[in-house]
Amino acid sequence: MKSLAIREQIVEVINKLFVYTDFQEWDKLQHEVFTDQVLFDMSSFGGEKMNITSKNICQIWKDGFVGIDAINHLGGNYLIEIKENAADAFAYATATHYKKSATKGHTREFVGTYNLHLVKKEVGWRIDQFKYNLKYSNGNLDLT
Repeated sequence: MKSLAIREQIVEVINKLFVYTDFQEWDKLQHEVFTDQVLFDMSSFGGEKMNITSKNICQIWKDGFVGIDAINHLGGNYLIEIKENAADAFAYATATHYKKSATKGHTREFVGTYNLHLVKKEVGWRIDQFKYNLKYSNGNLDLT
C-alpha cells in the first residue's frame, strides 16, 4: 500500500508539470515540479540535450507561449518504477496550442512520450531529468 501512495505522489508531480505549464504558473512549475538543475532533452523536437536550471526551462517555455491563447496537455499511460528515493516514469502526452488570430488554422498538436526521472527531496518528489520524445505533430505548426 505504501508504494501506491508513493506512486500517486509521483503521478501528482507529473500532472503538475502539465497543468502548471497550461496555466503558465512558472513559479509553481519551478519550485513544485523541477529540481534546481535538470538534465533536459528536447532533441526530438529540435532542441538539444543539456543541463539547465529550472528557472531557465520556465523562461524558455514562457517565451515560447507568448501570443498563444490556450495550451492544453493531456497525459496518461504512466509507467513508474520506484527505487528507494528515485523513480523512472514514462508517460504519453499530447499538447494542443490554440491561437485565435492565426489565419492558417487555429491549432497545432504535438503527440509524444516523456521519460522522466524523479528524486525524493525534503519537499517531495521532483523531476531532475526530462526527455521528450516527439512522435508527430500536425496542424498550423507556426500558428501563423
